[in-house]
Amino acid sequence: MRISEFVSMIDHTLLKPEATPDQVDRLCDEAIEFGFRTVFVNPMFVGRAAKRLRNADTVVGSVAGFPLGASRRETVVDEARRAIDAGAHEVDMVAWVGGLVSADKSAVVDTIQEVACAAHGSGSGRILKVILEAGVLTDEQIIFGCRCAAEGEADFVKTSTGFHPAGGAHAEHVELMHRHAAPLKVKASGGIRSLATAMAMIEAGASRLGTSAGLAILGEFERRGDSDESALAV
Repeated sequence: MRISEFVSMIDHTLLKPEATPDQVDRLCDEAIEFGFRTVFVNPMFVGRAAKRLRNADTVVGSVAGFPLGASRRETVVDEARRAIDAGAHEVDMVAWVGGLVSADKSAVVDTIQEVACAAHGSGSGRILKVILEAGVLTDEQIIFGCRCAAEGEADFVKTSTGFHPAGGAHAEHVELMHRHAAPLKVKASGGIRSLATAMAMIEAGASRLGTSAGLAILGEFERRGDSDESALAV
């Protein structure tokens, strides 16, 4: 894998509640400098990030129903619409975790579908990712979540918020989601802080990586002597 391909898979992320405007500006500048695919920020910073990135290839992503996956449907949809109106090209929404556990298909799918409508109906190739919070789910519940995301016409399923005590991304969850979510793609997120972990997620089937440690991981990649002219085996 060439370094240009690797950085294009990274969602450069700053979702901690204590994030400041200056930190968001720095996140955007880093993404421009290193070529990350997106910056992911909390909804209140979407407009600021979109303005900072207005002449860049990097786009803005934000979240809805985050981080608990326990918001009312209309709240999640409204958050997504407002983020899109402010300049977000991608929305990562947290599926109703209790609905995944209790197999409440209609409630889970209806919310995903409404957010998908808001994203896709706004044009410009906007993308919806559905966070399943896989660490608290059984394999059967993860598969159920993948089917709900596909039926709701999302574009990706995502492993986790990275905020739950159950932990973040695990390669076995990525592999399971990759098998059962097709044609949806998989985003791994939560606890990806090293090149070894990042590559394990890619090998398991992830097409996108959400991480706040993108610079450190990229530094590891570069220290291995890789460049656009050389490749890292996957």
